[in-house]
Order: sequence, then C-alpha cells, then structure tokens
Amino acid sequence: MSASIPALVYFSSKSGNTHRFIQRLGLPALRLSAEMDQLPFPQSPYVLICPTYADGEGRGAVPKQVIRFLNDPERREGILGVIGAGNRNFGATYGLAGRIIAQKCNVPLLYTFELAGTDTDIARVRAGLEKLGRHPCSTAA
Repeated sequence: MSASIPALVYFSSKSGNTHRFIQRLGLPALRLSAEMDQLPFPQSPYVLICPTYADGEGRGAVPKQVIRFLNDPERREGILGVIGAGNRNFGATYGLAGRIIAQKCNVPLLYTFELAGTDTDIARVRAGLEKLGRHPCSTAA
C-alpha cells in the first residue's frame, strides 16, 4: 500500500456494487461481508466505505456487520473518515449510512457515490485519499 493512502475497509453485500467500486479503485482493502463470522482488524488508520440499506424511514441504514465492526473500540479508534454509497432513487436515504457513521464516530463524511460509482467518482476518491494521506489530521478529502 502506498504510504500516502490510508487503509480502506468496506462493506459489500451480494449485489457487489461497493466491491466493484473497490476493485476499480485498485487499492488494497479489507472487506466486511454478510457471511463473515470474524471481522478484520486494520493495521493502520483507515477510511470506511459503506453503502446504505434502509427502509423508507431510514431504519437499518448501517449494515449489521459494520455496526459490529465499529462497536469494537479498538477498530473504531482507527477510522479517519467515511465514504457513503447508495442509490439516488431512495431520495433522502441516499448515502444515509455514511452520514450516520460520520456523526456517530465524529469523523468527516468524505464523499458519496451512487451504486458502483462512475469514473469521475473513482478519480475523486483516489485524489481525496491521497490528500488525506498527506494530511491525516485534515477533514477535507
């Protein structure tokens, strides 16, 4: 991993949109999945990438595996920021998981993208991660 880019941790469901986004980023990342019993432990500060899975009222926005991961104080301590994903068809709940995590963990919401992202999203996230890596105390990426 490049010294200038923070570690990545992400959740992806069976739909695989977030996983495809990570593959297109081309950066090493630890995956949280619905099927896993053991959660990975990041060895350095990281950015969490999380899609939203909510009902029409916003309930259930943050996947249970992500909640379990962040409920561990040692894992939560390393989070630098969050990138949210979602589907704009769901209106106000688009990217809701990212907003919730950012607020609960007191870290910045760095970016949001739809579904598996666009080439522009990939370029912006890469640039933001590089910027964050150069200035890890910065909240702008």
